[in-house]
Amino acid sequence: MGTTIKDIANVSGVSFSTVSKALNNSPLVKLETKLKILKIAEEMGYEPNFAARRLVSKETKIIGLVWPSIERIALSTLVTKINAEIEKNDYSMILSINSTKSAVEKFKRFQVDGIIIFEENDNQIDYLLSSKIPIISYGHCNNQTTIPYIDVNYKKAMYLAVEYLYKLGHKDISYIGDFSLNDSRQTEKYAGFLEAMKQFNLQIIGQSLINTGGLDWQNGYRATNRLLQSSKIPSAIIGGSYDISGGIIRAVMENNLIIPKDISIIGYDNIPKMGDLETPLTSIGVPVEILAKKITDSLFQQIQNPNSVPLIQKLKPELKERISCAQVKKD
Repeated sequence: MGTTIKDIANVSGVSFSTVSKALNNSPLVKLETKLKILKIAEEMGYEPNFAARRLVSKETKIIGLVWPSIERIALSTLVTKINAEIEKNDYSMILSINSTKSAVEKFKRFQVDGIIIFEENDNQIDYLLSSKIPIISYGHCNNQTTIPYIDVNYKKAMYLAVEYLYKLGHKDISYIGDFSLNDSRQTEKYAGFLEAMKQFNLQIIGQSLINTGGLDWQNGYRATNRLLQSSKIPSAIIGGSYDISGGIIRAVMENNLIIPKDISIIGYDNIPKMGDLETPLTSIGVPVEILAKKITDSLFQQIQNPNSVPLIQKLKPELKERISCAQVKKD
């Protein structure tokens, strides 16, 4: 049998009630006493009984997150920021990289107070709907308007990128991204690029659109090498993701082109790591801190007020300037 609150109370020399309040971060317990109790609890290997906690408070203070990919840097960064926001609200988070059904079953056993799901894991969305647990989705799950979701205005992001390059004098702009029809985020970026090019009266030719067939570094690297073999090299490239953009930079450098002197680059995914690439990239998208906060705030709103109107919101993207873009030199 594991360590109980009663065991901690005996060692600490305080009441059962005081230990319980300290473990739940109650302001009624003096800081010195609270720190002492927490130290003793850690030394004794105390693990909270979530089921018992739920019987008393009707909540476990746990959020479940169905993680779509452990390989994509941008999503990993978002999950880390989401976890930080959850901890700020005195909750804990558990992750599952299993299927939606398997993950929800696990979350039910833990009696989680809410679930965060990524649109990429929507193949079993009907099962998720039947769970009767507060849910927020990052992305529009399978056209299910019954699930509250937070998403990004991807078309607006592409507009900002094209507009920024256009104002710098660029007319030959290429978009390197994944045009997969089964990923609504990527198809919206693709459509947004086409609309922006049309709006600024920029010509779309063969090398304007390069399909990577995936979202990782190698996809971006290979696609860029194909582009740079063209008879006419663009003056600017927009990359469809952080990982794709990393591959773009490497291919450009291996072809002895200088960024931004010879070619300007903008990358999608507004995460701090864009500034840590071989060439710090100007980036577009919703800042990851804002995205994480919107997702968690929406879920906590549902938990605290189950009858509230589900939030459906597309967030406004921003452009973060770095050193990867330059004015086009006039002949």
